[in-house]
Amino acid sequence: MIIVDATVDRKRLGLLVPSSNTIMEQDLQRGLSDIASVHAARMYLVEATESGESAMLDEYLDRAVEDLASLKPHVVVFGCTSAGALRGPAYDRQLCERIQAQTGATTISTIESASNVLAESGHQRVAVLTPYVDELNVKVRASIEAAGVDVMEIEGLGISDNYGLAEPTPSDIANRAVALIRRTKPSMLFVSCTNFRSLEAAEHIEMVTGVPVMTSNLAVIRAVKKAVTERV
Repeated sequence: MIIVDATVDRKRLGLLVPSSNTIMEQDLQRGLSDIASVHAARMYLVEATESGESAMLDEYLDRAVEDLASLKPHVVVFGCTSAGALRGPAYDRQLCERIQAQTGATTISTIESASNVLAESGHQRVAVLTPYVDELNVKVRASIEAAGVDVMEIEGLGISDNYGLAEPTPSDIANRAVALIRRTKPSMLFVSCTNFRSLEAAEHIEMVTGVPVMTSNLAVIRAVKKAVTERV
């Protein structure tokens, strides 16, 4: 006999994710399994570059939003940190408002979620690790600093293939993060990118360095939990 717990009211989370992202769905499913089911719509993206992400926003986003709207989500996440930062915080907020109007769901931005966590943490000296090329690092840094956070240094791995962003192992990420922390001595580390296995590395980095770590996907998990408990 299968017993269903009727008291569990899991919300439908709609996830807008680049087509070549293989990590974010897994992280969100693990982190939100008690409160939400994750349903993804994919926005075509091959190159993690300014031109590639611009095409994703202008040519492929609207169809993915239309697809998600059909499942009547309670919450929608725009699941690309660098694309959210690409045109600045004002554009990112307008984008979320547009998605919310189309889907009827509370809409969460990854870059805004991360920037809010960093700003609210009280940590003034933040180092940032990403898998990105420099042209995207510049955009991420500007968005975080617009939230009033002092970015001491941002270091990227220089990967432009979006599928390839997921290839560094948690051990690879931890080694780069520990070296960055020891060199810059920040009070907090942010590891950017929803297609990066940083959530799996975060606990080890914190244990080795004593520095708190925030990642893109962890920031989204926290924002979704807040939305579900307070607004949905």
